[in-house]
Amino acid sequence: MTKNKTINSIAALKSNSSINYGIKTMTEGFTEKLFYTLFDANAPLSQSIDELEILFKKISKISCKKPNANYDDIWRQFLEKLPSVLNDLNQDAAYILENDPASNSIEEVYLAYPGFYAIAIYRLSHELYLLNMLLFSRLMSEYAHRITGTDIHAGAKIDSPFFIDHATGIVIGETTVIEKHVKLYQGVTLGALSVSKDLKSIKRHPTVEKNVCIYANATILGGETVIGKNSIIGGNTWITKSIPPKSVVTNTTITEVKIKELK
Repeated sequence: MTKNKTINSIAALKSNSSINYGIKTMTEGFTEKLFYTLFDANAPLSQSIDELEILFKKISKISCKKPNANYDDIWRQFLEKLPSVLNDLNQDAAYILENDPASNSIEEVYLAYPGFYAIAIYRLSHELYLLNMLLFSRLMSEYAHRITGTDIHAGAKIDSPFFIDHATGIVIGETTVIEKHVKLYQGVTLGALSVSKDLKSIKRHPTVEKNVCIYANATILGGETVIGKNSIIGGNTWITKSIPPKSVVTNTTITEVKIKELK
């Protein structure tokens, strides 16, 4: 097949597509700029916010595809939420510092903790989700997913303070509800029992009440599943029904250790 034939074939296959791949790069730049603006002590706030506004409107026009949308108003609503989001994130960072013996300073949490970065981008993308900017919010959360290994859907409802340790492999679904002072470790899944498309408008993911600690690789599934407050969920557990408050859930698998004698 010649070059021209190949080009024509690809063009025909793309004829019904309106995807602008550049939106991914723009969203990544916006996300990094937003993080820098909120957390770098030397960031020129007025200039940075003006630059963010330009990027925000470009991305919104490509992702929203609503000719009558008022992007000035959408930006204003998003901008007004930033102080409260930053306040929540400062609480999250302090909670991480308080609960992780390996943390040496608040600066370390902001600069070097993938769990904090994942929480930060979740809180920012959640505000876009609430403004019905669904593709924009998803691109932000997928960028955080790619660089931290933590997949938090922008639709989840997560109170502050919240602590994610190690981050890698965590999945938090769209209709998850997490109350204050919850701690998650690597590999935790808060997911759905079914992925049928007709369940889109139904609560599919668990509720985790206050002061719960969920250890590594625990899997908790189902929209009616509630983890009661002050509970501890052990590692590698599989939970599909509600747990009463003040419970300790452990995996009962017995590990047998044998000593091999050297000959």
